[in-house]
Amino acid sequence: MSTATLEKIAVADFERFRSMFYRKTGIHFEDSKRYFVDKRLHERMKATGHSSFKSYFTFMRFQASGEEFQNLVNAMTVNETYFFREEYQFDAMTRFIMDELDSYRPPGEDLRIWSVPSSTGEEPYSIAIHLIENWKGLEHRDVEIASSDIDSSVLASAKKGLYSKRSVQNIPTAMIKKYFIETNGQFQLCEDIRESVSFSLANLLSGTNMKQFRNFDLVFCRNLLIYFDDESRKKAAHVLFDSMKPGGYIFLGHSESMSRISSMFKVRKFGDVIAYQKPLAGGA
Repeated sequence: MSTATLEKIAVADFERFRSMFYRKTGIHFEDSKRYFVDKRLHERMKATGHSSFKSYFTFMRFQASGEEFQNLVNAMTVNETYFFREEYQFDAMTRFIMDELDSYRPPGEDLRIWSVPSSTGEEPYSIAIHLIENWKGLEHRDVEIASSDIDSSVLASAKKGLYSKRSVQNIPTAMIKKYFIETNGQFQLCEDIRESVSFSLANLLSGTNMKQFRNFDLVFCRNLLIYFDDESRKKAAHVLFDSMKPGGYIFLGHSESMSRISSMFKVRKFGDVIAYQKPLAGGA
């Protein structure tokens, strides 16, 4: 089947898809994204042998395994990142926040960090490298790093830990030599760092799916909420709040503000860096 034989997606069908995708993921596509959405839908229609949107939509919605919906999510989500992005937050983590969290928690208890969305792994692996390089608390406190994404394809890529030159461009040369092996212009992350992060599939707005994500001390949720509308952001804020231990912290992207979404978190500043804290028991 060629792309030319595919049926044009009607306005009503676009609305139908947009509504369904929003309900399931919290991601809302503006009218300006119509070309992008239609292109991705046509790609999936072609891949599954459906010439009409209605045929494809019915197949995708009622497929028992849910595999095609996952394929569609993978096609519709944008995953562009690189190592040490917004590094000032990693610096605040190792200079201030980890010591504070360490003082709260009983001896022998792991500190737990969650990176969501993981994309292709640059963020959680950056967290691991920054901790090893800059936080002396690792000498007496174990840290568990978990990372999640709604896109199964980027999780598979993250687990491989193989990156382009662009992905590692912000890492000092000495660290690249320490943690990567370069082969034919690709950079393979060392096994020790890859094994320090656990990856899992997660949809932030799926209540059932999210019950397993609990008791985190520090959450990185950067540049995700910008894809949500106000209602979905509020739902996500509740999910994130419930995933954290009292006294835990969350970082958002530089253009995002939890204060405009939820009053549950306390604003904390570490130099010029803003983080949001779940209050300690007793409102401290």
